[in-house]
Amino acid sequence: MAVFETSQGTSPVILGFPHTGTEVPKAVWDRLNDNGRLLADTDWHIHRLYDGLLADATTVRATFHRYVIDANRDPQGASLYPGQNTTGLVPETDFDGKSIWKQGAAPTGADTADRLRDFHAPYHAALAAEIERVKSIHGIAVLYDCHSIRSHIPFLFEGILPDFNIGTDMGRTCAPAIEQAALAVRTAASGYTSIINGRFKGGWTTRHYGRPETGVHAIQMELAQSTHLAAETPPFAYDPAKAERLRVHLKDILTRIERIAFDLVSQKNNNR
Repeated sequence: MAVFETSQGTSPVILGFPHTGTEVPKAVWDRLNDNGRLLADTDWHIHRLYDGLLADATTVRATFHRYVIDANRDPQGASLYPGQNTTGLVPETDFDGKSIWKQGAAPTGADTADRLRDFHAPYHAALAAEIERVKSIHGIAVLYDCHSIRSHIPFLFEGILPDFNIGTDMGRTCAPAIEQAALAVRTAASGYTSIINGRFKGGWTTRHYGRPETGVHAIQMELAQSTHLAAETPPFAYDPAKAERLRVHLKDILTRIERIAFDLVSQKNNNR
């Protein structure tokens, strides 16, 4: 199976999709229990939601499911949110804290090492290569990491998640202007809720690549799935009417970020 899909563009913006993949090798599938085989923690339809919103944007999408290995986790296994419930590099449970593996079939350390080599590393090699390619064109690159999650998951957070969850690791991973461009959704997107660096502050991808001082900026957008799914339960169907309403605002965010990226390029050239 192909580990990732890449579409190269000329925009300074790169869209990352680490969690939309649903492919599971048979050897892994055979070890999942019935709960695991629901693949409930997929970022359902996110690549479809963003499709065509920004002309010439590069996209890098993992095709494998996060239960194989999570492409948005530290390859060393360090927790993104120490002291809080979360799922690991190779998850033992789903987002509700329920086992996803058959009894005695949980992945071993050797399994993790194999999956790092065969899935996690190739995806990030592809993503890193596209970041470098785009940066070579413009002098900067902006990675916009695309995510979604159910809006109500007591195991992970209290209450109902806002619709737009913007993560920049407390402003460390991108220029302030890029963060502000995403925050503009608060006034532009009537009827939606949003937060910056709340429960989700940006995953490993955002924190690893976001180095504004080197010209690489990164920002994560975690969308509540209630904004674009008919229901946050199987079969997790795409709701075209909800999605089209949301896509208007996502396009606005991406367009603003791209414009700011070009402004940063101009500023950099003027300061030479």
